[in-house]
Amino acid sequence: MDVKIESICRKFGIEGKYLRYETITMGHINTTYKVYFFRDGEEKDYILQKLNTYVFKNPVEVMDNISSVTEYIRAKIKLGGISAKRFVVHYYKNVDDGNYYIFGDNGEFWRLSRFIDDSVTFNETNNLTVFEESGKAFGNFQLHLADYPVKSLHIAIPHFHNTVNRYAIFKDSIERDESGRANLVRAEIDEYLAFEEIATRMYKMQRRGELPLKVTHNDTKLNNVLFDKESFQNLAVVDLDTVMPGLIAFDFGDAIRFGANTCAEDEKDVSKVKIDMQKYEAFTKGFVATVGKTLSKNEISTLALGALTMTVECGVRFLTDYIDGDKYFKISRLGHNLDRARCQLALAKDMLLHLDEMQKIVEKYV
Repeated sequence: MDVKIESICRKFGIEGKYLRYETITMGHINTTYKVYFFRDGEEKDYILQKLNTYVFKNPVEVMDNISSVTEYIRAKIKLGGISAKRFVVHYYKNVDDGNYYIFGDNGEFWRLSRFIDDSVTFNETNNLTVFEESGKAFGNFQLHLADYPVKSLHIAIPHFHNTVNRYAIFKDSIERDESGRANLVRAEIDEYLAFEEIATRMYKMQRRGELPLKVTHNDTKLNNVLFDKESFQNLAVVDLDTVMPGLIAFDFGDAIRFGANTCAEDEKDVSKVKIDMQKYEAFTKGFVATVGKTLSKNEISTLALGALTMTVECGVRFLTDYIDGDKYFKISRLGHNLDRARCQLALAKDMLLHLDEMQKIVEKYV
């Protein structure tokens, strides 16, 4: 594997002595490595990724989106008179001047980015400063791209946050039941179907023109923000594969779903699963105080609903994948997707109880 990793890095013009690589285990979709070289008297670190082309059917378009958006953000940062080096991801060009490399007969799709020095990520943390900073990070992402020509973006995954479509796929999977698992989870199926009206409300508002489409990240997990390892100041938003037109409340909501859960998203003991309102408020403060003045009245009024919507949507996706035989998300144990679906269901129930309180916190920081 070392030979393969080094060979691919060389295709992106990386020089120096190859040292080693580490596998990065965070993330359900792509395969990620941190690769080390020695050059100019010091160790140089890079992030090498193999894209999952089962999920991303048009990886060239994905990279086109990423390149366009990161360059746009870089230009905005430079207008402030500071270096963008630590505040936006840079992808390397290959020997043919593209920002990706196709390897082997199977057409593996690889890309390489610079590792941002002295940065850390958090899969989970109780540090409220980190949560507020993550809110600022995604708020700044929105702020930098507020005037980006959203219609120029490719659709990385069609109908990604189309909750109406997600429910249609869910119902079709139940009907087909190709893995023979649907009867094992009838209780979970019925509970998710009971959330259908509220979970599809925002998508229907957008279709009626009541919510604007903007450039959205669409995977706003805490671990997709890099922080300074000393101060915990937010540095850069990463993992931009799903950047495309979307609703700002979906970005807000997915960050809450992942970060403000009292448990990991695959917790087996659902009695422990609740929304942590302190974390919710910390993220909301950072996000809304940063970008709130650019939002419409309808956008502001649906931010808390976005958290509930994304939780239900994600749970529906996990349960659909379980019923289909675990084809989409990486799993590390039998029943992993079912555990995830049950966890999201418990979180959605608790959010529903706190929804009015959550919205009041949003309005507090507008």
